[in-house]
Amino acid sequence: MSNQAGLPVLGQDNDAACCAPMVREPLGEEAAAELSRMFKALSDPIRLRLLSLIASHEGGEACVCDLIGPFDVSQPTISHHLKVLREAGLVGSERRGTWVYYWVLPEALAKLSALLQIPAVPVKAPA
Repeated sequence: MSNQAGLPVLGQDNDAACCAPMVREPLGEEAAAELSRMFKALSDPIRLRLLSLIASHEGGEACVCDLIGPFDVSQPTISHHLKVLREAGLVGSERRGTWVYYWVLPEALAKLSALLQIPAVPVKAPA
């Protein structure tokens, strides 16, 4: 018999789930535009993998030189995808000598996460 049923899940607040932005009120035009740019950027598998590689890299930031190897695309293509992530507000970057370093912007992930914390709504099957 498992005793896990009554344990709270860390990082989840049942009161917060009922108050997720999309459940409380409709998104405004500006918020929808900002979030759609982020989701559009993440809709490409290479960009989603790049974001994951950067976020999971030791120290929380990655040199562009560390991001080219895992992909079967050219360096200019990786640079293009990183530019899209940067313009969408998902990553920050800084040139250090000849290399550029990237890190994930926590506030962007918090916005995406807050929007996606939507409680499951039962769907009534058609009769």
